[in-house]
Amino acid sequence: QVQLVESGGGLVQAGGSLRLSCEASGRTFRTSAMGWFRQAPGKEREFIAAISMSGISRGYADSVKGRFTISRDNAKNTMYLQMNSLKPEDTAVYYCNAAGRIADIQTMQNLDAWGQGTQVTVSS
Repeated sequence: QVQLVESGGGLVQAGGSLRLSCEASGRTFRTSAMGWFRQAPGKEREFIAAISMSGISRGYADSVKGRFTISRDNAKNTMYLQMNSLKPEDTAVYYCNAAGRIADIQTMQNLDAWGQGTQVTVSS
């Protein structure tokens, strides 16, 4: 299992950028697909971005495609989410998680335990 700590959230104006980080501990990080998720107030948690173990394959939700970029550094056991052109509707708590396959990340199945998340607030 992978233990996860998210950071990098904050308050930003619409059109701005933020870079989130997800530090993972545990020996399985390099053999896990990873992903980012978010949960807005009053809404269910949703998938937004996934990356394969090698970092070669990536997938995005339509709502963030073209604005967000997922990446990982296996040497540092860290995953990132570069968020550009932020919109007020991107306001949410952002979480990272791991699974055995990128398909499981995209369908939110067989995930590890959730971390505490990091708050992103986009003002209009």
